[in-house]
Amino acid sequence: MYEEPYRWVEAVGNRRQYLDEQFKQGSPVVGVAYETGILLMTMNKGTPKLYEVYDRLGLGGMGHPADLEKLRFNLLEMAHVEGFNRSPSDVTGGRLVKYGIAPVIKQAFEEVFKAPFIVKILLVELGQKSGKDSFLTINYDGTFEEKSRYAVLAASSAIEQEMTAYLKQQPIASLEEAIGSAIRTLALGDRAQRHALEEGGEHGDVRTGSDQQPVDSETLYAHMRQCLADKTIECALLDRQMQGPTKYRTISLDELGKVLPGHLVTPLT
Repeated sequence: MYEEPYRWVEAVGNRRQYLDEQFKQGSPVVGVAYETGILLMTMNKGTPKLYEVYDRLGLGGMGHPADLEKLRFNLLEMAHVEGFNRSPSDVTGGRLVKYGIAPVIKQAFEEVFKAPFIVKILLVELGQKSGKDSFLTINYDGTFEEKSRYAVLAASSAIEQEMTAYLKQQPIASLEEAIGSAIRTLALGDRAQRHALEEGGEHGDVRTGSDQQPVDSETLYAHMRQCLADKTIECALLDRQMQGPTKYRTISLDELGKVLPGHLVTPLT
């Protein structure tokens, strides 16, 4: 029956509603550029959500771990084939997204007889100089956006806009400032998602804090302390100062604790 156009549109609409539901309890992802690199941050309950893809490429994701792992493997394979057949400098985030992973996700989303990928992806690329970094977000339907200073993933576009508006106001130059801004933005997104769940908003009717009072830093840190009761902060860098071609490294909890506010260090240990 899906051969009929209006049936197909109805099926895609149902699929979109189903997928929106799957992300409501996921952990947001934040990516921000600072003067010598890019910071990626999220929270997890044991399964990593941040990965290295290639020398100057990193990935963060929301959704089903199996789907994220499958698409990460596709990206790894494509990056290394491109690097071998052409050169490492030809392996760019734009090529991997536009000619590789986005068409695969779009096709899976539109083939209504098959299971879609339950995944949202943030692919970051470290530029040769500050200000040349690239952030690409891919939605579960294969649509993608490219940004230059920061990008986020969250359960809905309304919450992503709220997180982006907050990040836009933050002065971010050093790694310490990037970590502080990312933690508060992460808390803001997680808090908005939980409020949306409690309110039981219908599809496309998710309220955000835009109509509420601005949330101060202490409230966000207090929310993060609650989150850390059953989750762990996951953090990674693409660092221009690292020697060698590979610029990706994870940040240990000990290293993170040295730059966090004191009241957030205890829940990490």
